[in-house]
Amino acid sequence: MEWTIQELATRAGITSRTLRHYDRVGLLAPSRVGANGYRYYDAGAVARLQRILLMRRLGMGLPAIAEVLADEVDTCDGLRAHIAALEEERDRIERQLRSVRHTLEALQAGAEPRMDVMLAGFNDRYKDEVISRWGERAFQVSNDWWHGKSLDQQQAWKQDTEDLVAAWVTAVKAGVSPASEHAQSLAARHVQWLSQIPGTPTAEGDRERSIEMVKGLGDMYVDDPRFAGMYEDAVGATFVRDALQAYARTRM
Repeated sequence: MEWTIQELATRAGITSRTLRHYDRVGLLAPSRVGANGYRYYDAGAVARLQRILLMRRLGMGLPAIAEVLADEVDTCDGLRAHIAALEEERDRIERQLRSVRHTLEALQAGAEPRMDVMLAGFNDRYKDEVISRWGERAFQVSNDWWHGKSLDQQQAWKQDTEDLVAAWVTAVKAGVSPASEHAQSLAARHVQWLSQIPGTPTAEGDRERSIEMVKGLGDMYVDDPRFAGMYEDAVGATFVRDALQAYARTRM
């Protein structure tokens, strides 16, 4: 099967002039040129044009595209890379759709939209940190789970989280030991709270990685000011860390 240059241009949403330019710069030659001077393109040429258009959509200039195509040994590997990039873009757009729906739902209900949710997909706040600590899948699964919740479900989850934080602060003020039964029951509650988040080792029942995660979270609560402030001050964050790490060592 072949298409003329006009047919290909129409189906690709570009102009015949663009296709001729791609030929002049060595990006895409016609499969053959007829005796009448008409340019014809077969399936292989269309596949190459598909890749050129994908890279253009990603913001690449023509010289960079030419370099990628020239250096490529396996066309299938190139297509797999494009699929991965497109899937990532699709996931980003889906997160943006969920955030905009959240805003609309909140406004229609007379509630104030959550600012962090409104910007989900536009700037995922802890994405790089989560990926570096627990992997791409942990981020993607947990992020999809959170943004798939309705406004009411998100508010309920937030309230549960605030109740847990308040319980930790109360324990710190009561002067109990991190190794006490009371503190350890809070640590168990904390781990149970984590296990409700899909993508985390605790949710998947991975004991070794769960222990590592709980210990790592404890360290992060102390080391990262964004989290230390959750427990009022450094003393509170240190208490939570010590209680979680004792729980991880002895009860997980």
